[in-house]
Amino acid sequence: MSVILIAIGSNLPHPEHGQPRAVCEAALLRLAELGVPLLRRSRWFGSAPVPRSDQPWFVNGVAAVEPEPALAPADLLAVLHQVEAEFGRERRLRNEARILDLDLIDYRGIVSPPDSDLRLPHPRLQERAFVVLPLQDVSRNWRHPVSGEAIADIAARLPEEQQTQPLE
Repeated sequence: MSVILIAIGSNLPHPEHGQPRAVCEAALLRLAELGVPLLRRSRWFGSAPVPRSDQPWFVNGVAAVEPEPALAPADLLAVLHQVEAEFGRERRLRNEARILDLDLIDYRGIVSPPDSDLRLPHPRLQERAFVVLPLQDVSRNWRHPVSGEAIADIAARLPEEQQTQPLE
């Protein structure tokens, strides 16, 4: 299946958009305004921070998108970073709480070279329940572009300590 998948997450409220779930919804609307319309999205999931910390739980989802006109992966990533910045995302520390997190998970199965600045597929997607479980909602037949492993098999191997549950 030739899809473009992005992961969406938030665990901090936004002064204009409200609580994290509303932030995620608003981010999808903003992406559509910028020419990256939503084809379909997963249910929203609540998930504990990874690694564990005392920060608030996240709202996470995965969306299949189709930029109009077509964008190269690096250009799409630039749009994702633009939206994060518009929503007030500041990149200071790894794994910190954030208003909005948009990650390019898979771009039509492209596998980037190991020395590339843009890593495709996302290098840790198969380790994160908050990506894998929503990804199953969007694309049940998806296979990891590097390993060829089916999403259902990846989901079956997820660490039990990653707390993730559907919100809808």
